[in-house]
Amino acid sequence: MVGLGGGVGAAREQRPLVRGQWLRFDGSRLAEERGARYVRLGRLDLAECTLKKALELGPLASGQSFRRRGTVLADLAAVGAKRGDVEQVVAYGSRAVELARTSASGYVARRLRDLYDEFGTLRRDRRVAELRAEIVALSTPSREG
Repeated sequence: MVGLGGGVGAAREQRPLVRGQWLRFDGSRLAEERGARYVRLGRLDLAECTLKKALELGPLASGQSFRRRGTVLADLAAVGAKRGDVEQVVAYGSRAVELARTSASGYVARRLRDLYDEFGTLRRDRRVAELRAEIVALSTPSREG
C-alpha cells in the first residue's frame, strides 16, 4: 500500500514537460487510477470513495470522456460485486453499459465483460442476468448495414 501512495504522490509532483502536460498526463486521471488500484487490492471503502470523487472531477464530470467515465462506473460496479450488493452492481453496471453503447467503446465493453467474472453468486439474480445480457450484446457485432 505504501508503494501506491508514494507513486501517486510522486506523479502529483511531476513538473510539466510539454505545454502544461507531463507526457500526455495532466494529473486528472490520478483519482480514477487510484480507485481502480484500491478495487484490485480489496480496499473497497477507499475504492468507492475515490472513484465517486473521480466522477466529479474534470473531464469525467463534464462528460468529455465516455470511455474513462465508463471505466470508473465499471469499477464501482465491481466494488458492488465484491460486496455482494446487487443494487450497486446493476446501478453502476447499467450506466457503464449505456456509455459503452453511446461511445462504441470496445475498451469499456471489455471491462464490463471482466466485471461479469466478479459476479459470483450474484449471477442468480434476475437483474444481474439482465445486465449480463446487455454486456454480451455489446460484444456482439451488429448484422445491420
